[in-house]
Amino acid sequence: MRARLGLAIALMALALAPLGLKNYGVYLLTLWCVYVMAGMGLNLTVGYAGQMSIGHAAFLGIGAYTAAILMKLGWSFWFVLPVAALLCFAVGLALGFPALRVQHHYLAFATLGFNVLTYLVLRNEEWLTGGTFGISGIQRPALFSLSLDGSVAYFYFTYASTILLALVLWWLIRSPWGRAFAALRDNPIRAESLGINIMAYTLLAFAIGAAFAGVAGAYFAALVQFIEPAPFSLSASLMMLLMVIVGGSGRLFGPLLGAAIVILLPEWLRFMRDWYLVMFGLAVVALMIWLPGGLLSIPERLRRA
Repeated sequence: MRARLGLAIALMALALAPLGLKNYGVYLLTLWCVYVMAGMGLNLTVGYAGQMSIGHAAFLGIGAYTAAILMKLGWSFWFVLPVAALLCFAVGLALGFPALRVQHHYLAFATLGFNVLTYLVLRNEEWLTGGTFGISGIQRPALFSLSLDGSVAYFYFTYASTILLALVLWWLIRSPWGRAFAALRDNPIRAESLGINIMAYTLLAFAIGAAFAGVAGAYFAALVQFIEPAPFSLSASLMMLLMVIVGGSGRLFGPLLGAAIVILLPEWLRFMRDWYLVMFGLAVVALMIWLPGGLLSIPERLRRA
């Protein structure tokens, strides 16, 4: 009951936060929601299925460019959103069949190569992606007759979608699929002895995580209204992996805290001017040393103490 009450208070505080912020603050909160969506997908792959991926930003980019290209052709956002998710799901399956024959750091290098390849395609295929000039003039969606062009209106739309996606993930990890994912992470040999198809479930976790990133990419494109390859580089994938680990890998609310640290903390430290990135790096290093299980492992450590 205390946990539910605390969660309700936190959700209400986030819902009221834009009322006291300027446009840039609302933009950062919306960007946080977008990365929470993508982080939940990566958390499913890394935290629940136990597979290492350093290519999640590539799926974010595929979703964003799919949404941008189709909306520039006149498609509605409501048709674009499932197309972006399904395309990333299909690409995740296609990548997974050869890549998931390897495990752990070998899989990490395979996804790393996929991220680099995707970034090069986005940068060099100007006929499709605009190359370094990007795609501009991306329209934000409308909900029935309500325009979502305003920063506050689009935040509430993205915030509600993030909560809905979190509920989908919560249902998934409590389903037999989710228990199979956890069994794969904890002991693959024992899971296989119990009749779990390791390849099929690992592939499914990878593809669903990619679909989450595709949905986040569509929201990202509508948020910034201009996309170019830089936000989908290898460094973006590393930052997304950092979000999951800092928040708490394999925990439902881990990406929420992790994204807050990675997206919002650097902005809060900007008063330090030239030193803010140094302090951000030191804070992350300190978290990894003293809290290797992430921020959500603090209550467990306190109980053990």
